[in-house]
Amino acid sequence: MKESSASASDPRQPATAKMYVPPKVSPQDLPIDYAGFLAVVFGFAGLMFRYKLCSWLAIIFSVQAIANMKNFENDFKQISMATMFGIMGLVTSYLGPSRPAKPQS
Repeated sequence: MKESSASASDPRQPATAKMYVPPKVSPQDLPIDYAGFLAVVFGFAGLMFRYKLCSWLAIIFSVQAIANMKNFENDFKQISMATMFGIMGLVTSYLGPSRPAKPQS
């Protein structure tokens, strides 16, 4: 009996409810992908300066950028480049020729 009185005084109108549709956003208006940008920076530093830590950070940020990818066409090029920089940096750091030792005086 109590339920019928509660539903009778309910002010909501389910017939007028509309589904939420998110607004369309152009790819140029999306926010900057900081993880992808940092992956490129760390990948480049790891490759050019042969820093292992930078190469590992580039791989980590690349994975994070892939997980949070919003626009496949624009983000995939940047993330794939960062991943390749990171992998090439790791290969040259671990498998490349070692740096010459500084002579001690």
